[in-house]
Amino acid sequence: MSTESQAAHVHRDDFGAKLGMWLFLVTEINLFGGLFVAYSYMRHKYPADFHHGGAELNATLGVTNTIVLLTSSLTVVLAIMAIQEGRRAASRAYLAATIGLGLTFLVIKTFEWSAKFHHGLYPSAPHLATLPHGEQIFFGLYFTMTGLHGLHVLIGISVLTVMARMIGSGKISQDKNVTLENGGLYWHLVDVIWIFLLPLFYLAA
Repeated sequence: MSTESQAAHVHRDDFGAKLGMWLFLVTEINLFGGLFVAYSYMRHKYPADFHHGGAELNATLGVTNTIVLLTSSLTVVLAIMAIQEGRRAASRAYLAATIGLGLTFLVIKTFEWSAKFHHGLYPSAPHLATLPHGEQIFFGLYFTMTGLHGLHVLIGISVLTVMARMIGSGKISQDKNVTLENGGLYWHLVDVIWIFLLPLFYLAA
């Protein structure tokens, strides 16, 4: 059999690939779901302390980052639509925009975390140890959950960067785009998780 014939008969299981991605996303949802349950329990136990802790966060930055991520969800959808229409350059451009928005999110988050470190509101900080126990738990959960989310954003940026290169090399194309669709699903999960984090922390006051 010639090389061309072998290439034509390469087995593709797009359904299996999508199913595998959804199963992976379920594990991610379970991970954050457990943290959401822990947050809910502790907030019920220390309502006043969580209220005061939320007042220490910058809601403006939280809402700004929400807008940034929602916009990035739009650009990743546009990237998928573009590749499905055979517009490779446009797809890469939309992915570049998504990556840029993801980096913007991380930069804003870095400034926000820096402010909390400056004010001694981070785990094991001497100042935080002087605050009520509920506030200590609040900021412990804040750094744990937003830090874990930030790690997922960084992973998503790395994945989308690889996919942009795959589009350039032709490994992702108009008729082979399930990989990009799965990457988009992961990015949407990152956005959805943040939408839950916003009211739990920034609007907790």
